[in-house]
Amino acid sequence: MDEKFKIILSQLQCELVAERNLVNPAEVSWLQYDILSLLKLKPLLPKELSKHLGITKSKLSKNLTILHELGYINQTPAQLDRREMITKLTDIGLIFLTKTDEKHDELLSDAKACFTSDEQKLFSELAEKFVLELRERRGHSGS
Repeated sequence: MDEKFKIILSQLQCELVAERNLVNPAEVSWLQYDILSLLKLKPLLPKELSKHLGITKSKLSKNLTILHELGYINQTPAQLDRREMITKLTDIGLIFLTKTDEKHDELLSDAKACFTSDEQKLFSELAEKFVLELRERRGHSGS
């Protein structure tokens, strides 16, 4: 069972990557997409982003530079400490996320067609449990 479970997790990840690639003309990486998704919730300082994502500040900085060049984010000095930069999603970044959200709606529709109501509930509970476990392992519990 362990081998089959490992294979299906890998296949699910590959399928989700393939679906994301269908709406990603700028070839935004998974990490960059995750950065944008976090910024959609609220503007954040780089140290908050790196902690939430479990990555180094230098890796974050390189990805923020790419997102800035694409016009998806901007940064402004924080009011309390002008050395810290608050990172925000731009209108262009929001449009990109809106297009990917439309793809998420398609995935939702496909999943609803595939799973019964009870299966949807069970899948949601199990996936949420796994997401929380992965986040906890990286050292944070926030979304």
